[in-house]
Amino acid sequence: MTETSVGLDLSDVDHRVGKPIGGGQLWDPCSSSDIRRWVMAMDYPNPLHWDEQFARESRYGGIIAPQSIAVALDYGHGAAPACVGHIPNSHLIFGGEEWWFYGCPVRPGDKLFQERRFHDYKVTETKFAGPTMFSRGDTVHTNQHGALVARERSTAIRYLYDEAVRRGMFENQLGEVKRWTRDELDGIDRLRRQWLESNRLGVSPHFDEVQVGDALPRRVIGPHSIASFTTEYRAFLFNIWGTFGWVAPPGVDDPWIYQDPGWGKDFAFDEEDAMIDPRKRDGLYVGPSRGHIDAERASEVGMARAYGYGATMGAWCTDYLAYWAGNDGMVRHTKADFRSPAFEGDVTYFDAEIIDKHDESSWGVPLVGVKLRLTNQNGEMLVSCTAEVELPR
Repeated sequence: MTETSVGLDLSDVDHRVGKPIGGGQLWDPCSSSDIRRWVMAMDYPNPLHWDEQFARESRYGGIIAPQSIAVALDYGHGAAPACVGHIPNSHLIFGGEEWWFYGCPVRPGDKLFQERRFHDYKVTETKFAGPTMFSRGDTVHTNQHGALVARERSTAIRYLYDEAVRRGMFENQLGEVKRWTRDELDGIDRLRRQWLESNRLGVSPHFDEVQVGDALPRRVIGPHSIASFTTEYRAFLFNIWGTFGWVAPPGVDDPWIYQDPGWGKDFAFDEEDAMIDPRKRDGLYVGPSRGHIDAERASEVGMARAYGYGATMGAWCTDYLAYWAGNDGMVRHTKADFRSPAFEGDVTYFDAEIIDKHDESSWGVPLVGVKLRLTNQNGEMLVSCTAEVELPR
């Protein structure tokens, strides 16, 4: 047997490829407070999503959610269909997201429903953890009227946590948590403010006015902290006690709803006892996400220190592009590859440029191609993203 076949037990994975799966379904419609909580957590102060007076005077006539809200109204940060099958002694981090948006905004009172399918996987030898599985899953998001809101293809990275700890890649690469000087923090605040003021009124650039090579305004988020990671986590509604129920696609045997993916000790949920003590499946107190806010727990799964969420970085990309596109534009498609987490103490910079223009597209609208990169203060790549953005003529 090969090292890969010995390292990863995929006996519960292969037979699930291509099949629909179950998962969580939120009980309640999206509220204006849910939208405000989400943009607050994403540090996205677009007034269209939180300022009632501003939103009423806009073309929408009231608050709407950002396009990124779909992942917040889903179970499992959108990664559920990519995390299928029991792999003993494994852990998971996000590897990337691809999104398609269909022009149906989410408003307060809307409710999203999901159809999920485990698409495929491959196993690759990595420096991080040796034999590592990259698995993909698809989610279709529709609203209560059956209108198509978005499609998502998520990528999960599943690995043996003991092997990741043994190799210590991040332990060897990361130094101490950066301590920022007052002058450095002032510079971050100035750049953040410049970006906020770059398009607060939501004015859309016109397709004919932009050119290949044009740079989009630079953005910064951070420094990331335990507080910011916790705020992000709490904005995903499924993490709130009792907000969802389990659902299964009809006619599917063993549809993988809430089975144990193989998390290690102290990282697994206790679904039975959570009926009495809901903290047992809270995620930060008990469960696979506790390493995000606890450096000691992070080290137990090979991550070295507290770190952010992949689904958050995907949302950052969509929000950044939507802010530039303005109220008469929209993000149609993004494909983001996650290269490294946002670690505690770091900041994340956004730099993007227009790489092509399409007067005709399969969407029936003019599209601008954008290349977006998210890097930390050392210039290390966190996310590489390509996108197609609709602009008015």
